[in-house]
Amino acid sequence: MKKMTRILRYLKDYKGQIAFYFLSNLLAIVFSLCSLGMLAPVLKVLFSQGGETYNKSNGILSQISGMVQDTIQKQGKVTALAYICIIVVVFTILKNLFLYLSVYILNPLRNAVLRRMRDDMFTKTLSLPIGFFTEERKGDLISRMTNDITMVEWSIMSVLEVFIREPLTIIFFMGAMIKISLQLTLFLFIFLPVAGLIIGRISKSLRKSSNIAQEQLGNMLGLIDETLVGMRVVKAFNAEKHQHLRFMSINNLLFRTRNKIAARKELASPLSETMGVIVVSVILWYGGSLVLSNSNSLGSEWFLTYIALFTQIINPFKNLSSAFSNVQNGTAALDRIEHLLSVENAIKEAPDAKSIKSFEKGIELKNVSFYYGEKKILDNVNLAIPKGKMIALVGASGAGKSTLVDLIPRFHDVSEGEILIDGINVKDCKVDDLRRLMGVVGQEPILFNDTIYNNITLGTGGATKERVEEAARIAHAHDFIMQKPEGYETEAGDRGSRLSGGERQRVTIARAMLKNPPILILDEATSSLDTKSERIVQEAINGLMKNRTCVVIAHRLSTVQNADEIIVLDKGRIMERGTHTELINHDGLYKRLVEMQQVK
Repeated sequence: MKKMTRILRYLKDYKGQIAFYFLSNLLAIVFSLCSLGMLAPVLKVLFSQGGETYNKSNGILSQISGMVQDTIQKQGKVTALAYICIIVVVFTILKNLFLYLSVYILNPLRNAVLRRMRDDMFTKTLSLPIGFFTEERKGDLISRMTNDITMVEWSIMSVLEVFIREPLTIIFFMGAMIKISLQLTLFLFIFLPVAGLIIGRISKSLRKSSNIAQEQLGNMLGLIDETLVGMRVVKAFNAEKHQHLRFMSINNLLFRTRNKIAARKELASPLSETMGVIVVSVILWYGGSLVLSNSNSLGSEWFLTYIALFTQIINPFKNLSSAFSNVQNGTAALDRIEHLLSVENAIKEAPDAKSIKSFEKGIELKNVSFYYGEKKILDNVNLAIPKGKMIALVGASGAGKSTLVDLIPRFHDVSEGEILIDGINVKDCKVDDLRRLMGVVGQEPILFNDTIYNNITLGTGGATKERVEEAARIAHAHDFIMQKPEGYETEAGDRGSRLSGGERQRVTIARAMLKNPPILILDEATSSLDTKSERIVQEAINGLMKNRTCVVIAHRLSTVQNADEIIVLDKGRIMERGTHTELINHDGLYKRLVEMQQVK
């Protein structure tokens, strides 16, 4: 039950509904018991020869029998039988009414818990730093939010429905059985623990296999996602067979694991039923001998009633055994969900974080170092970026350019040193306020499967149509958008697949333009475009950069010759700095990089 703590914490907010669910089940069980309890009076009416006396030691059921006897004496057997049938019908209607009420209460409760769990997982995922997603497989994360949640759904059903209703049924029916015959019930208790022990051992073995199955399902989703995204590469390199073999390997392992789980899980129900039949047979023999010996107060009609009551607790025992199996599966899924929800967010906002609404002076990096694991990516970087200036970062791949710009909006936190915005450490600022000051345009344009309009207004809080169109015009995007059949309401497609590369990039520039940030971070937004698209996008970028503080990662050095300062990085260190002319005259690393691109 330790693993169920999170579910129980969610349920704490629904105490009233749980109380009504408990009461509905309780009343359903009581009316079910009363309905079956009428079996003894019916048998008496059908087979009594008159003159019998009724044992009052059996409580309310014997009192009912006494009332039936009085009715027989006054109105006859047929009338008494009719009354009993009416009572049974009424009790059955009431039982099913309260059973329906219990389910009516349970389903919204279960769905509310699942909704909160999904919301918590998605909220947690959104809050995690970018570094987390470089270590985790996307397919595995999706599996945790979908398949694992489904497994937990059945676990919740078991906990709420079975673990409340079935124990109550067993307790009440056992109580009635003890009242009818204590000796026979004590005899019964000898056999039930044996069945429970066997089923429990089978259930315990399910958890490990279930965990393996969930992990393999996550791997499969990851492989499917990779294959669909990289389909062009797969076909270009004739890699269909390679990907299919990878998929079959995972699929076969999942097949074997699921078969093993199903074999063990399905064994629980027939085993419990078999044990139940064995116990019933033993009771028939032992109870029948008590009736035939006439040495016990147990009459034949009460013995048959006892058997009927016992058959009603076989299913609850079976359901409990199945529930334990489901809980083992659900617990394995909960472990994976809990792993995600308990991941510590390295980007923590200080309790007394300062609100920063404007950008007045500049950005400063003091003695900044950054480690990825044990590998040092940035080494003692010192850099001042005055307001309104354009700073370009250049260097070979792996020099640390992207990592450096990711530190400014706190996508990662520095390992050593500090980053200041207007003299305030970014760790002391509210994260939302800090990122509101910045706009990012990356090398790969990221669009969502939504309308162009909604992609442009992403995160801006619902800008007016006029402002959106103005931003699109500055980004040289308005004309091509209006040529689409549905204009701004055109769907961009999955990852913007319905737009060309240049169109996607211009939409992302319009998005940054609409945000109107004082600080702009550009990760060579034109490097992957053709010549015509590059020219159009570069014009859009020039419009976006006006009157802003810009940090530009440059792969094509010709695009940053007009930068106020060029920072040359190599292996995480600043090797050179200055204007284009100064660095060319310096005849160092920058000049060699320029010459290599000119040769190309």
